[in-house]
Amino acid sequence: MQKSQRLIQMMMRINASKSFTVRELADEFGLSSRTITRDLQELSELGVPIYSVQGRGGGYRLLQERILPPISFSEGEAIAMFFACQSMDYFSSLPFGEGADSALRKFHHYLPADVKEKIDRLKNRIMFWSPYRWMSPEILQTLLQAIMIRSVVTIEYKSSSGVSERNIQPIGLYASSGFWYCPAFCFLRGEIRQFRADRILSASINESIPCREDITQKTLMDKPRKDQQEQTVLRLELTKKGVWLLESNSRIAPYIVRNEDGSGYADIRIAAEDLRFYVDFIWQFGTDVKITGPNEAMTCMKQKIESMRLLYC
Repeated sequence: MQKSQRLIQMMMRINASKSFTVRELADEFGLSSRTITRDLQELSELGVPIYSVQGRGGGYRLLQERILPPISFSEGEAIAMFFACQSMDYFSSLPFGEGADSALRKFHHYLPADVKEKIDRLKNRIMFWSPYRWMSPEILQTLLQAIMIRSVVTIEYKSSSGVSERNIQPIGLYASSGFWYCPAFCFLRGEIRQFRADRILSASINESIPCREDITQKTLMDKPRKDQQEQTVLRLELTKKGVWLLESNSRIAPYIVRNEDGSGYADIRIAAEDLRFYVDFIWQFGTDVKITGPNEAMTCMKQKIESMRLLYC
C-alpha cells in the first residue's frame, strides 16, 4: 500500500474511533509503532487535530472539530457543489458562521486549474438571488446548534403585542423570501409555533429545561400548516400588466385566471393572519393590481393610501 493511501485510510480510521493508541493502529495496519508515530506526526502537520493523552490509559484523541477525509468529485459534481455554496451569498445572514466561506475557499483552491477557469467564467453569470434581509448570524447559529444537540433555547421575541421571553425547542430552520424561519415548540403556549428569526432579539441555550422527546422526532414536514389555520379569500383584479407582473410569483400565479383581453383575476385562499402581509405585497403594484375582497384587506389598503396622501400634503 502506498503511503498516501495509508494516510487516507488512517485518517478515516481515526475519525471513526476518536480515541486510539499507537499499538492499536500498528496491529491494524501491520506496521511498527515507530512508523505509525511518524504517520501520526505527518497527519498532525497536515491539519488533523490529534493530541496525545499522557498516563495510564493514554493514547491519542481527536479534538471536537475533526477533519473529514478527502472525497473525490467529478468535474460536474465540483461545479455543482461550488454553485450550491455560492447560492447562499445573497443571504445577509447564515447559521454556519464562517464555515461556508472557508469551505468554499478550500474547495476552490484545490480544484484543477482548468476546472477553476470554467467556474471563474461563470462567476457573476449565474446567481441565486434572494431579497436582502438583515438578521443576527449569532442567533441563527444558536438555533442551529440547539437543533443539532437537541436543546431548549431561551429567546426574547418581538411580536405585534410587544417583547416577551419564551423557551422554545427548535424543530428546524428554513429560508423564504430572504427571511429565516424557525418552527419550534413553545413551552409558554404549549404548542408548535413559527418564529421569524429577525424578530428574535436574543437567544441562548437553556440546558435547565429538558427537551420533549416527541418534539425531537419532528422535522420541517411537521411545521404548522397555513391551511389548518383560520382562512380567508383574497380577491384581486389584474390589468394585463398586473398579470405579467404576478405570473412569476409562486404564491399567486397558480390562482390567476386570464381574460380574453389579457387582464385577469385571482381568488387566493390564505391564512387570515397573513392578510396584512399580502396587502403590503400588493401595494407595490400600484394600479395594476386591485384588491376587491375581503373588506378587511380593502380597508387596510385604503388606510395605507390615506397615510401616503397625508405624508405629501
